[in-house]
Parts: sequence; structure tokens; C-alpha cells
Amino acid sequence: MRFYEISHTVGFEETNLVGNVYFVHYFRWQGRCRELFLMEHAPDVLDEIHRDLKLFTIKCECEYFAELTAFQRLTIRMTLVDLTQTQIEFEFAYLEVDDQTGGEHLVARGRQRVACMRANGTRVEPTRVPESLRRALELYAEPGQRGNDRRVLAGRRAD
Repeated sequence: MRFYEISHTVGFEETNLVGNVYFVHYFRWQGRCRELFLMEHAPDVLDEIHRDLKLFTIKCECEYFAELTAFQRLTIRMTLVDLTQTQIEFEFAYLEVDDQTGGEHLVARGRQRVACMRANGTRVEPTRVPESLRRALELYAEPGQRGNDRRVLAGRRAD
């Protein structure tokens, strides 16, 4: 199964007084991963966002399995879970990278559901997922699901 991933090294500014990563940063990393995916795979969607397209996060969650501290290296892996006409759902695996073995250890898992909306005067209304984004996401759909209105990719589990 295909996934999109980014690397990140935790900084002091992402930790709290106790020394572990403050929970809100996991959500920030989800957004960063999603934004970099758009920039690399559907850059014209960014132009649409500057005009009238809105990508509303309508649901966001995260489960934490281990603490992270400053200077730990992570891989944040995004997989497609669901693609409908107007919404997209992603799963995120937060994997700590073991510098000695090169292995990865699951420290958290999150999900995010995004609705595509367009500005219409003072209102926003649901709109179809832009075609270029749909094509980029199609690469992440299971082969048997391509061409359907609803595509599902279970995501590779790291645990």
C-alpha cells in the first residue's frame, strides 16, 4: 500500500514544562503533512485555495502510545482512508525513528476528515474534491477500488 511521509525532528519549542511533546503539535504535524502532499502532488489546488476553495477539517483525532521529547526523529506517514465526492479522510502514523537500528516504532496514530467547500458570496457550500487532487489521491487507492465513487485504503499498520 502506498503512503505519503515526511520526516521531522522534535524541537524544544514543541515540548512542555515536563519535557514531552505538547499534544497540539501532533495535529500541527498532520496539517503540515497534508500541505506538503498538496504542494508536491496537486499544486494547482493551492491556487484554488487562494481563490475560493476551502479545505475544512471537520474531524481530527489522535491516540498516543508513547511520549516524545526534544530531538527525537519522527516519520509522519499519511494514508488515504476514504474519498467521497466532497470529503477525504486520512490516517496518520507517527513513527519514532531508532537511530541505532534504523527501525521505526509507532508512538501515535491520528485521523483527519476534510470537507471541500467553495465560497459563494458570504456562504460556503460543499463542492467536489478538485479533479487534480482526486487524481493524485487515486494513486493511493487500492487497485480494485479505482474508478468507484468511494475509495478505501486501509493503511499499513506499523504496530
